[in-house]
Order: sequence, then C-alpha cells, then structure tokens
Amino acid sequence: MPTSPAPRKTVTLHDVAREAGVSLITASRALGNPALVSKATIERVQQAVAATGYIPNLLAGGLKSKRSLMVAALVPNISVAQFLPTVQALTDALEQAGYQLILGQTGYDRAREDTLLGTMLSRRPDALVMGGLVASQASRERLRQADIPVVETWDLTDHPVDMVVGFSHLKVGGAIAGYFLSKGWTRLGMATGDDQRAAVRREGFIATLGRDVPTAVVKAPSTLEAGRRALGELLAQDPGLRAVYCSSDQMAQGVLVEALARGLRVPQDLAVCGFGDADFAAHLEPALTTVRVDGAAIGLKAAELLLARCRGEAVPQRVVDLGFRIVERASTAAAAPAPG
Repeated sequence: MPTSPAPRKTVTLHDVAREAGVSLITASRALGNPALVSKATIERVQQAVAATGYIPNLLAGGLKSKRSLMVAALVPNISVAQFLPTVQALTDALEQAGYQLILGQTGYDRAREDTLLGTMLSRRPDALVMGGLVASQASRERLRQADIPVVETWDLTDHPVDMVVGFSHLKVGGAIAGYFLSKGWTRLGMATGDDQRAAVRREGFIATLGRDVPTAVVKAPSTLEAGRRALGELLAQDPGLRAVYCSSDQMAQGVLVEALARGLRVPQDLAVCGFGDADFAAHLEPALTTVRVDGAAIGLKAAELLLARCRGEAVPQRVVDLGFRIVERASTAAAAPAPG
C-alpha cells in the first residue's frame, strides 16, 4: 500500500534570513519596511525568498503592527485610458515604500461605490485613494470614522474627506468654450458622457458661453461607437454645427470617424476637441486637439501625501490643484472658420 508523502516543512522567515546571510530583523525589514535597508540587502532577501519558496504571512504581521501594508484604490473603470498612468504611478510609488495596491472598479455607479468602499474598509487598508470625489455623505462619514488617510483624485473640492489631488472640471469646460470662441466658432455642440465629472465640464462650458448648446449624452465610459452616434444626434439638432467638444478622446475619435463617413472635413467643416490626451490622440488623422491632465503626477502626489500620513507626518497642503492644459492639434486648426 503506497504511503502518503511526508508533509512538507513550512518555510519560515528564519530560513530566509539564513539563506540570505542576514539577521532575522533585517530579513523582516527587507520584506515589510524596505526603506530601512539597502537595495543590495533587499535583493539578497528577495533571492532567498525565491530560493526557499517562503510566503510572507502579511496578515500575521499586520495584526502585530496594526498595519496591513495595503492601500485600497477605487476608480470608475480601469479600461478608461486616462486613469492608467495614475494607477501605475501609485503602484510603483507604494511598492517602493513596501505597500501593495488593491484596485476596485465602481463602474460610475454610486451604489456600487458605497458597497465597494465598505468591502475595502473591511480589509483594513492603511489608506485609500479615490478616482474622483466620494459621492455619498454616508461613505464620507464612514471614511472619517475609519481614521485612515484618504486621497480623492481627478477632481477638486475645498472640502475633501481628507486630502484631494486633481484639477477643476468646471474650469476645463470653461477653458474649452473660451478656446472655441477664440477660434471664431459659435455653432457649438457637446458629446458627453453621463458621469458626474463630465456633467461638471458641461456646466463650465455652458457658463462661459452664456447659453445652452446641442448636446448628445452617452453612457459612461464613452466609446468610439458612442461618438459616431453622438455626432449623428448633434447634426440632427443643428445641421450647421461647426465645432464639437467631446468628454473623452475615445468619443472624439468616433466623431472623427463619423465626420469622415458623412463627407465632412475636419477641421474645415467641423472642429473637434477631446479630453484626456490618450496615447492615440496625436496619431489620429487629423491629430486630435484635447485637454491634457498629468495622470502620473496625480498618482505620485497622492502616494506622497498618503505615505506621509502613514508615517504620522503632518501634511501642510490638503488640497492640491495640478491643473490642465489644452493641447492644440490639427483637428481644430482651421485657418479661417466661416462666421457662425
């Protein structure tokens, strides 16, 4: 009768320290608080972990130190290109400090956001990052009671839950309207997602114009297909439309495709502006004028603020406005737009 294999001995941190030729406390610091040891030591310990097959018990360490070494982040949708540099910068900066990022998607749904926040907080993260502002008052109170650093991003408010790093969507909308007017276009329209931040940009756009404009609203996150449909809706509302602001570069790409299909020249017949400065924006034909926001800088600043708070340091500036800029390209560069 075959015998059962002997149970494998559990690899401990002592085994890792022995393999790496360092003390137990040095091995512990290399894995749990790498800022306290040299890069060479971290590499030796990591090699020892790989050689021994050691799996750190982060839960046990967290119970002892009351730290999970985990930061939770919620974003509307990871498929939206503009959020990717922020997530990557956050991940890299936190990893260097010994923290891991766990990610959740709200799907632009406030009820789902509340549920996810509750789920994330039940995991006892050391800090939390929001892609946008926390929507509900109940969730804002829950986060304050959790007493952890919170950084809201990709938006701006004078009254954050804790800290905020971003820019004013109201100012973005106003700046785009002002830009179109400066180019001589007055027959304007908007193709916009139905999310809150896009709605605020529309508010700024309308406030600067001083009047309403034809608008096509699509479900967020917006897509190329939605952009094609949106231009059709806008031209049905105003066949003499001369310029369109789109709440995302993906939708602006769809508007460009639909304009071409309808025999409209961009920008001679129709100027198009997007938002986000996606990787493809400069390579479209014509290249897309858009609004650039430094997503990586948002992620790095958010990480800087929450790590400082995790170390018990005071943060002198709780509201950080990193601004934005309009990047003009060929899709709005008509030399002499016709009046109106």
